[in-house]
Amino acid sequence: MTASRIVESGSLHIREGDLAGEPIRALLTLHLAGMHANSPAGHVFALDLSGLQAPDVTVWSAWQGDAIAGVGALKQVDALRGEVKSMRTHPDHLRKGVAAALLEHIIGVARGRGYRWLSLETGSGPGFEPALSLYRRRGFVDGEAFGDYVRSDFNQFLHLDLTR
Repeated sequence: MTASRIVESGSLHIREGDLAGEPIRALLTLHLAGMHANSPAGHVFALDLSGLQAPDVTVWSAWQGDAIAGVGALKQVDALRGEVKSMRTHPDHLRKGVAAALLEHIIGVARGRGYRWLSLETGSGPGFEPALSLYRRRGFVDGEAFGDYVRSDFNQFLHLDLTR
């Protein structure tokens, strides 16, 4: 992991995630449990802790004071495309702009890396509507599967053209 970089957005602080810390591990456990609760077995593509430690993945955590508020990650798919991974807001911080701030941070980093596209795979169904609404408000549009993903009744793909 590179040196920690902190970005402030009001009282929210975004920094590279310390995957050894208990607060971020607990939030990632909650994230995976939520994904499994809303998607059938074999249809969850969220990264676990080992996946988030891969060299092509950068993780950020959002904090309000000493409390973790959210987590998000960016995976390099190829030289021109990044993938949003593991976006999750802590239940105590819902509807406070945490996910929007993390997403803006990830989009900024993706642009800085020269990616032309930012994509994501997410589940389908009512449990995913808040996240889908956020992504669509930010300009992501429905599209085709990418990378190694295969479309099913339980997932969908969104893409953001970063060249606009």
